[in-house]
Amino acid sequence: MKVLVIVAHPNLDASNVNRAWAEELRKHDNITVHELYKSYPNGQIDVEKEQALCESHDRIVWQFPFYWYSSPPLMKQWLDSVLTYGWAYGSGGDRLHGKELMLAVSTGSPQEKYQAGGLNHYSMSELLKPFQATSNLIGTTYLPAFVFHGAMGADEASIQNSVKEYVSYLLK
Repeated sequence: MKVLVIVAHPNLDASNVNRAWAEELRKHDNITVHELYKSYPNGQIDVEKEQALCESHDRIVWQFPFYWYSSPPLMKQWLDSVLTYGWAYGSGGDRLHGKELMLAVSTGSPQEKYQAGGLNHYSMSELLKPFQATSNLIGTTYLPAFVFHGAMGADEASIQNSVKEYVSYLLK
């Protein structure tokens, strides 16, 4: 299985978690790591290139830090630009049908803040529903998200454990 991991982090070098994930994923021959902010520093997305990348992989992963209950802005722009009518959905839009879609998300806050009664009032599953709805629209099989909570205060052992868990989850 060929896996495409689209990393959308505006400052990947400063992220202990997302950087560690990307570094480990690059060691695997069947995984392509594609950094949006590095590829498109001016925000001008090459739609045909991105569509070809998606078409050439079996599983697509959107990896990002959770920003204001969503993805960073360039990931949203990527979704708006790349998932076009007639290609990803709508009449003739079946190019992603049968592929798998997964999210790999890091949060700054601990897990207990993402539940009923917690600071954010909703679970991550609930907050990620728009991405699941997108998966439904584009005909991909939505896999449960891999979520790392508490990135802001995570120690190195926790981060390295998440690296192992992420790779294992991604490749199963």
